[in-house]
Amino acid sequence: MAIVETNRLILRELIETDIEAVHEYASDPVNSKYVPWGPNTLEETEDFVRLYIKYQNQRDRVDFELAVIEKCSGKLIGICGLHISDKENNGGWIGYCINKPYWGKGYGTEIAENLLKLGFRKFELHRIYATCHPSNVASERILQKIGMKKEGYMRKDVRFKGGWRDSLLYAILEDEYYH
Repeated sequence: MAIVETNRLILRELIETDIEAVHEYASDPVNSKYVPWGPNTLEETEDFVRLYIKYQNQRDRVDFELAVIEKCSGKLIGICGLHISDKENNGGWIGYCINKPYWGKGYGTEIAENLLKLGFRKFELHRIYATCHPSNVASERILQKIGMKKEGYMRKDVRFKGGWRDSLLYAILEDEYYH
């Protein structure tokens, strides 16, 4: 069931029984501060998890939203995703969200590194990008640590809690990843 396994983490498909653990962080205003969703109602969390469970059975699947499990505790500590957004040009994007008790432990970097590995090695992507809120310094640091380059500042590109949000754009190319 594991798609990726590291020394400390298992990245696996979401399952119905993950709803409660996902809702623990998805309903938290601190956890959802920099993302366009949340804080979620239980119904919104249920809809999210069930949507990505449904995607698992798609032919030519392009969306891989995964549960992040801490090996030592067996707890779901967040989610992450690899999304193939441009099949013709072998492009995709990554994202992650970790429950706040697990911040500052290097999990974000470990997750992001392994999403790149999955994208470049399994799906042979040419380019993978990620965006983050300009004030989300921790997430920006993760993107820099995994070798992504800042490509730009996108103005008001995401609907965000009743308005618009700017985003930082980071990306890495296949040849940069392998060198």
